[in-house]
Amino acid sequence: MGVEITRDVLAKRLGEVKYDRFFFYLMGPYKSFNLNYILSEDERREIDVDDLPGPLRQLFRNKEEIDAAQALLRRVQGQLRADPGVNAFLALDVGIDTDEVDAVTQSIRCARCSNATAFVVPFLGHNFGVGEEAGSVLENLADTHGERLVFVHEDDVTSAMIRSAKVRWDLRVATYDTEAELVAKLRRVAGDIMHRERRRDLTQLE
Repeated sequence: MGVEITRDVLAKRLGEVKYDRFFFYLMGPYKSFNLNYILSEDERREIDVDDLPGPLRQLFRNKEEIDAAQALLRRVQGQLRADPGVNAFLALDVGIDTDEVDAVTQSIRCARCSNATAFVVPFLGHNFGVGEEAGSVLENLADTHGERLVFVHEDDVTSAMIRSAKVRWDLRVATYDTEAELVAKLRRVAGDIMHRERRRDLTQLE
């Protein structure tokens, strides 16, 4: 059956912040996208990287930099935990092996227990698996948690999945240009949900 993910389990495993019981689940790619994923060595040799526009040139960056997407999530997490002091977390922080509970199921359960869930999609994120997880979360929780979900993507990102999610589930979608703007928008999301819970516009989670 695997480990049950509950709000009490999250509280025990995520550490202390000002608002311990306000859980903000951050979903996003853990690895940056690199064209080594999809191009063969022969194909890469035919491309003059210096002639490419800046955003595309970055897709050829060194393999040792592919964890930059997770580093972004960690920086955002740290800033949210400091101000406004919500219990922001990644699925990794819950400490459940995917052999016990698969990644998609973990994401659904984490989102169900959270006051807010954000799908963060940077331009350089390796987003294939994230799209599957996001779709599963939306399919399972949009009806009951839709007002607690937000999709925040970098300006350069275009996605049929994002467009369809906005239409199909009436998902809140926002864009950002800089990391500071991303953090500011997520802080506003947290503040809005917290305010609505206090006013009882949203059910206050135990």
